[in-house]
Amino acid sequence: MLAIFKSSLVDPPEELISPASMDSTTNSMLPDEILHRFMSCDPSNTFSMNFGNDALLAYSPSNKPSSIHHGMFCGWDNIYCAFMGGLNNLSQLIKQYRLSKGSNDAMLTIEAYRTLRDRGPYPADQVVKELDGSFAFVIYDEKNRTVFVASDSNGHVGLFWGIAADGSVVISDSKGIIKASCAKSFAPFPSGCMLHSGHGLMSYEYPNRKLKAMPRVDSEGIMCGATFLVDSQSRNSIMPRVGSEANFALRGPEA
Repeated sequence: MLAIFKSSLVDPPEELISPASMDSTTNSMLPDEILHRFMSCDPSNTFSMNFGNDALLAYSPSNKPSSIHHGMFCGWDNIYCAFMGGLNNLSQLIKQYRLSKGSNDAMLTIEAYRTLRDRGPYPADQVVKELDGSFAFVIYDEKNRTVFVASDSNGHVGLFWGIAADGSVVISDSKGIIKASCAKSFAPFPSGCMLHSGHGLMSYEYPNRKLKAMPRVDSEGIMCGATFLVDSQSRNSIMPRVGSEANFALRGPEA
C-alpha cells in the first residue's frame, strides 16, 4: 500500500523532517518517482488512483509486510480505504453498523468513518478503540478532502511514514519504499495513534495526553525522523464530539 498526500491536506509534525535529509547522499523523491518505484515492484498486480494534484493511492496485494497480515482495498461513496491486518470483532461490528454479512474489514472501516463523519455520537478516538485486532489503515475522503490514518496499539502491522521531496506526506506498509523515497525523513507510524487532516496526530488510547517527539538515530548515528510517544505529564484538550460547534465531523480543508 502507498498513499501520498500534499501538505495542503496533511500538515506533518515538524519533527518527522530530519535535517540530515538535506545533506544525505540519497535524496528524497518526488511523488511521481515514489509511485513509479512502488508500481515497479509488481507491475502486473498494482494499481493506482490519482486525485488531482493533492493525493494518490496505490495498492498491490503482494506488497504486504508478511503472509500473516492480509491487505485489502475498497472504495465506497467517494471514500477509499487501504486496510492491512484483520479485526477480531468484525462480525460484531458488522451487526453494529448494520452492514451485509459479506462485508470485509475495509468496508467496515469506511462505514465507521462515514458514521463518525455524518452522525456519530462518539469522539473519533472512541470509534477507533472499538476496532479489536491487528490493523493499520489509510482512508481518503475525496469529497471532503480528508485523510484519516490509524494503527493498532500493538504495532503488529507495520506502517511507516515520511516526507517526500516536495513536502508531501508518504505512508506505506513497506519500510523499503519509505526509506528509499524519503531519505532520512521517515519513521514508523506510531502505534495506538491516528492522524487526521484537520487535527493532526494524536493518541486514540490516551486522547487527553499530548505526544512527545523522540529523535530517531539510524545505524550510522544520523538523525532519522522521530518517533512519537505519549507524554504522561501533559494534558490535551479532549477532542469534541460530533455535533458540537467545533466538531470532529472529519471535514478537510476547504476546497
